[in-house]
Parts: sequence; C-alpha cells; structure tokens
Amino acid sequence: MAAAQKLYPRGTVKRIVKAHSNRSVSKNADILIFLDYMLFMQELMREASIRSRKSGEKNISANTVRKVTEYGFVQKTLRKFQG
Repeated sequence: MAAAQKLYPRGTVKRIVKAHSNRSVSKNADILIFLDYMLFMQELMREASIRSRKSGEKNISANTVRKVTEYGFVQKTLRKFQG
C-alpha cells in the first residue's frame, strides 16, 4: 500500500499564511487552518446535499454548490470559524 502524499510541507503552509496575514504563525497553526478548512468543506457539502435533495436531484453537482455559495452561506459559515 502506498504512503499518503503530502500536498504542502508544513513550512510552506506557514510561509503562505504568514505572507497573507503579515503576522507570526504559531507552531501548530497550520494544523488548525487545515481543520477549519475541513469543517468548512463539510458544512458546504451538507448544505449542497440538502439543496440538491430539495430540488429532486440524486447527486450533488457543481451547480448546486454554486447556488449554495451565492446565498450568503460562505459569510455565515466563516463567521462560525472566526477566532
């Protein structure tokens, strides 16, 4: 069985976050950023699933996800994850 491949080394993630925030990044900040991202994606998929079922679709499509993001979902969800 092949080992899981890392997409970005931790140092690279920290460098990117530091460049965009102009602040220092603590030791485990990259892990917390990843976990927040995963929670956000989970919420997005849940909302898209609900919307697709209401419209009678069996699968979630890119169009369904786009519709969810148009109705203020992103702003409402990002407020949950503010520190």
